[in-house]
Amino acid sequence: MMSNRATDILFLLIKSLEKAEKRHFKLYITRNSGKADLKIVKLFDAIERNTDYDEKLLLKKIPGLTKSRLANLKTHLYKEILSSLRLLKSADSIDLQLTELFDFAHILYKKGLFLQSLRYIEKAKETAKTHHKYNIISPLLSLEKRIESLHITRHVQYRAETLADEVNSVNLHIDRVGRLSNLSLQLFSWFVQNGHARNEADEQGVKQFFLANLPVDAWQLDGFYEQLYLYQSITWYAFIRQDFIQYYRYSQRWVDLFTQQPSMVRVETGHYIKGIHQLLNAHFVLRNHCGFSKTIRLFESVVSLDRVRQNDNFRVQSFIYLSTARINQHFMIGNFKEGIKRIPDMKKELHQYDLFIDSHHGLVLHYKFAMLYFGSGDYGRCIDHLQPIIHSTTHLRYDLQCYARLLHLIAHYELGNDMLMESLTKSVYRFMSKLQNFTMVEEAMLRFLRRSITLSPRQLVPALTELLDQIKHLETNRFQARAFAYLDVISWLEAKLSGQTLEKVIHEKYLESRHR
Repeated sequence: MMSNRATDILFLLIKSLEKAEKRHFKLYITRNSGKADLKIVKLFDAIERNTDYDEKLLLKKIPGLTKSRLANLKTHLYKEILSSLRLLKSADSIDLQLTELFDFAHILYKKGLFLQSLRYIEKAKETAKTHHKYNIISPLLSLEKRIESLHITRHVQYRAETLADEVNSVNLHIDRVGRLSNLSLQLFSWFVQNGHARNEADEQGVKQFFLANLPVDAWQLDGFYEQLYLYQSITWYAFIRQDFIQYYRYSQRWVDLFTQQPSMVRVETGHYIKGIHQLLNAHFVLRNHCGFSKTIRLFESVVSLDRVRQNDNFRVQSFIYLSTARINQHFMIGNFKEGIKRIPDMKKELHQYDLFIDSHHGLVLHYKFAMLYFGSGDYGRCIDHLQPIIHSTTHLRYDLQCYARLLHLIAHYELGNDMLMESLTKSVYRFMSKLQNFTMVEEAMLRFLRRSITLSPRQLVPALTELLDQIKHLETNRFQARAFAYLDVISWLEAKLSGQTLEKVIHEKYLESRHR
C-alpha cells in the first residue's frame, strides 16, 4: 500500500511519536492538569495501542464517551500533543526559537514593558540574520515600528530612518527569495507530474517558463537562500531538459553551498539531504563511478548524524534517498544479485515508514526493486514489483508508469509468455500513445517485441542486431536518452546477442571504464 494513505489525523500524529515524545506528553499533560487519570490520556493510550484507527472500538474502551464528546476530546488531544512537542522541540529548531522570542517580545509589549520588548526584538533579529531567516524579521520589524510610533522611547529620534531602510531591505530580500523558491517548486512540480521533457515542444515550454520567472538580478544575489533556490531551480531545469552536465554542476553547487556555510546544515538539513541526493543522481546518470562513491560516503556520514537520526522527517527522507543510491550503485557496477540481498531489509523499513512516505517515492523504490530483479534474471519478482506502479491511481510520474509497463512487457518476453505478448504490447502502445510519451527507442522496442512472437530462433539474432543498430546511436540524443536512464536497453540487447547475462555485460563495462 502506498504511503500517506487517508486516515485519521490524530492517529497519524500519535503513530509518528517516538518513545521520548510519548513519555514527555504524559508528563506534560499530567503536570498541567494535576490529574493522572484523565480521559485524554486514556484516549491517547487506546489509539497508541491499535494498529489501525477504529472509532467504534475507542467508544467501547472508554466508558461514558459519546461520539460527539469523542470528537471534542480528539481535537483537544491533538492540540495538547502539538503543544507538548513544541515545548520538547523548541531547543532543536531555529524557527521555533525565533517564534518564541517574538512571542516574548509581544507579551512584554502588551504589558507595557516596551524597552524589554525591544531587547527581545533585537535579540531575535540578530539570531534571524545569523541564520538567514529574514522571513521572521518582517513581523519583528512591524512590532518594533508599532512600539516606536505609538510610544515615546529614547530610540525614536534616530530609529525612524534606520527602521524604514531596514524594512525596505528585508522586504526586498523576502521578495527575491519568494520568487526563486516559487520557481524551484514549480519546476519540481513539473517534473513530478511529467518526468523529463519528451520533445522540443516540452523543452521550449519549460525554457520559456524558466526565463520568464528567473529574477533579472539572480546571478548577482549572494544571500544563502537566494543562492540555494537559484541552484535548485537550475538543477531541476537541467534535469527536465536532460542536460546532465549542467544538472551535475548545479547539484554540486547546491551541496557546496552547505560546505561553505556549515552552520546552515543544521538549519536546513532537509535541503542538504536532498542536494546530496541530486548530486548522487547526477553521478549515476553520467556513470561517474569515482564521484558517486565519494558522494555516497558523504551521505552515509550525514545519515549517521544525531540531527538526522532523531528527526522523523530526515530519517524517512534519508532512507528513501540512501536506498535509491545503493540500488543505483548496484546498477552501475552490475552486481544485481548482491543488490537483491538488500531488498528484504529495505522493504521492512519501507513498511515501517508506510504512513509517511509519499506516493511518488514509493513508486520509484518499487521500480528500483523491479530493476534489480530484472538484472538478476528473476523476471517473476520483477513483475511483482511493477504491479503497484502499473495499477497506481496517482497522476504522478507518467514517464515512470510508461517505463514500468515497458519493463513489464520485456519481463514477460524473457519468461516466454508468448500468449500474453500481443495483448500486452497493444496495451503498452495505447497507454504511451495516449500520453504522447514515445521516443524512437521505445517505438523500436515495441515493434521488435510485437514481431518477436512470430520469429523463429534463426530469425531472432538478425532482428536483435537490427534493433541494436537502430537505437545505439541514439544514446547521445537528449530526447532519446531517458529510455537508457530507466532501462539499459543496449546492455540487454548485447547480453541477448552474446549469450551472456545482463549482469555480466554491465559488470564488464564497469571494469572497462575503471581502466580508462
